[in-house]
Amino acid sequence: MRHLTTAFLLFGLLAGCGKKEDAADTAATPEASTAGAVAENGAADRVTLTADEQQLGGIRLGGFTRRPMSGGLKVNGVLDVPPENLVSVSAPLGGFVDRTYLLQGSRVRKGQVLATIRNPDFVQLQQDYQETRSRLKFAKAEYERQGELYRQEVAPQKNFQRAQAEYEALQVKTNAQAARLRLAGLPIGGAMVSTATLRAPKSGFVKAVNVSLGQSVTPTDVLFEIVNPEHLHVELTVFERDIPQVKENQLIRFSLGNDSVSRERTAHVYLISKTISDERTVRVHAHLDREDELLLPGTFVRAVIETNRVTVPTLPEKAVVQFGAQAYIFVATDSAAKAGPATYRMVPVTRGVSEDGYTEVRLPAAEQGRPLRVVTEGAYSLLGKLKNAEEEE
Repeated sequence: MRHLTTAFLLFGLLAGCGKKEDAADTAATPEASTAGAVAENGAADRVTLTADEQQLGGIRLGGFTRRPMSGGLKVNGVLDVPPENLVSVSAPLGGFVDRTYLLQGSRVRKGQVLATIRNPDFVQLQQDYQETRSRLKFAKAEYERQGELYRQEVAPQKNFQRAQAEYEALQVKTNAQAARLRLAGLPIGGAMVSTATLRAPKSGFVKAVNVSLGQSVTPTDVLFEIVNPEHLHVELTVFERDIPQVKENQLIRFSLGNDSVSRERTAHVYLISKTISDERTVRVHAHLDREDELLLPGTFVRAVIETNRVTVPTLPEKAVVQFGAQAYIFVATDSAAKAGPATYRMVPVTRGVSEDGYTEVRLPAAEQGRPLRVVTEGAYSLLGKLKNAEEEE
């Protein structure tokens, strides 16, 4: 019996050892599997492509090039016209709008009739002018007659002087009434009319039409606004803290807010305002380097004022990819071959100024000074494959 008990104890110890070994083997299996996955997929910042995948993704390699790039202020603004190219048209003597055919956006020529204004007082103005002109004719004849009598010493000098004063006063009055008729757009002499024509003082486009037929208008009412789009300028809003960097003749690169292709145009600073607004901003005006008839006043623009120009390492814009808030580039590893599979490494970088299809790129300290073969085309294909592989894992 004693020998039997000892045998059972030995059997239990052997069974326990077997279970521990099995548990150890089971625990080791996931670790081995994970290690195999890392070896198969590589590091999280590396991606391997076959030759066919490289051709399909359009992978091209290149290097950094040093280019002169401008550092500048990013600002917003609008296209505007000089004050002399924006005209407000009013009826000098008021009245009622009798006729107008203008629509907003219509093109007008200088001297073109904008509207017809009716006013009963126009008849009185013409009547006064006609009567004054008739009195002027009599005063002129009397002045000449008194002058002749004075030279023959038949009439006293005071009669001649009185006739002269009367003639000159009526002459001034007639000229003033004629000027008032011209201002109102009425004819000087001839048949009397009760309507006057309102004409365009400048050529351009009708920006606003503020009248309707039969409307009563006063001399202070703005009936039409005409804008001449020639000599447009860029009016930018610069914050007070940035204004010390802005100087006259600095280059400005800008694009229109409504331009889907963001075509870039250029201008130069010609005037910096000397006043600061309540929003702590300063107005900066710039002349366009090339005028364009398609540009419209009031268009929103995004601009960069070039404050300096330095030579920096750059890459084509396609070489720099964005993922989240970080910019990256891909470089070929040492094992990358010209034919067959190739491995590329993703490197975080800092993006600088972009200009003419190139972007300033600043490498991290660990990558500086190393000869790098950069993916200049197809970088987004590599980014897509790398992130898809991470999701599958």
